[in-house]
Amino acid sequence: MARKKTVRKKKQRSKKGIALKTHLKRISAWLFLLILIIVVSGFFAHQFILHKRVILNKRAKAPSAARFHIQKQPLVKIPTYEIYPRNEILPPKPKDRPKDIISGNLPKVAIIIDDLGYDRNIAEKFIGLDAVLTYSFLPFSPFQKNIENRVREKGFDTMLHLPMEPVEYPKVDPGPGALLTTMSPDQLISQLNKDLDAVPFIKGVNNHMGSRMTAQSAQMHQIMSVLKKRGLFFIDSRTALKTVCKPSARLLQVPFAQRDVFLDHIQQPDFIRKQIKQMVVVAQKHGEAIAIAHPHTLTYQILREELPALKEKVRLVPASELVHIIDVSAAWCSP
Repeated sequence: MARKKTVRKKKQRSKKGIALKTHLKRISAWLFLLILIIVVSGFFAHQFILHKRVILNKRAKAPSAARFHIQKQPLVKIPTYEIYPRNEILPPKPKDRPKDIISGNLPKVAIIIDDLGYDRNIAEKFIGLDAVLTYSFLPFSPFQKNIENRVREKGFDTMLHLPMEPVEYPKVDPGPGALLTTMSPDQLISQLNKDLDAVPFIKGVNNHMGSRMTAQSAQMHQIMSVLKKRGLFFIDSRTALKTVCKPSARLLQVPFAQRDVFLDHIQQPDFIRKQIKQMVVVAQKHGEAIAIAHPHTLTYQILREELPALKEKVRLVPASELVHIIDVSAAWCSP
């Protein structure tokens, strides 16, 4: 009897042991499954974070398609457009109209748009105007070639807007390719040739800044001698009251003209309209006039508004049509 009880107890213990082992196995399986889920989740979370970082880095380094569409051109610092002379006075004109101006015809006006090459959008707006304009490009500017191609497609004159040292230098920098008064003759001519080669297909040159350089006779003679060899004309922007460009052009017999009016050196609508009227007055008095404007949005807007009335008073022509080789014996060729 006692033996049976002992056997029964052993069987009960064995069943409890088996049940306990089974329970422990289940717990272990669940723990393993839980650890596996945690590991897998951590792996996928890590991959997701890495993928997001890669995307953010790509966006930071390269503009997205939408951003590229908005920003059509890289951000480039646009240089100072011009340094205008103080106490501005109109340049001298002949007392009488030149003989080739026929009475009864509309006087001729050339409007030069300076400082092109740094903003494609505003250049395209000027090119789209129903007007004969002349376009002058700064050398080594980022969008010069593209804009120049568009201008040439339209058949308009192109010029080099030649950077020259202003009185305010070095506080005011004329930009890449500038001709400086401290250059030796060889350096000056070498830099000038590089500037001319940088803007092909031009018909002439006008100075960008240059209030100090254009007052130096020896260096202006050197510049004019190079232009003479290349068959180019020169238009004096007249940024200095004591400019010697005209005597140099007369000496070297380079086709020459000079700016009569700045249209937009004060960016105010009423002022620009007043300058356009002044340009017309000069043209009507002397048979021709040359005006210089710059690629400002306000200038474009005012010019677009004034064009219909302007065309009734003057005939817009290329700048190349208003340059002349100065006859040293002519009464109207005084400086």
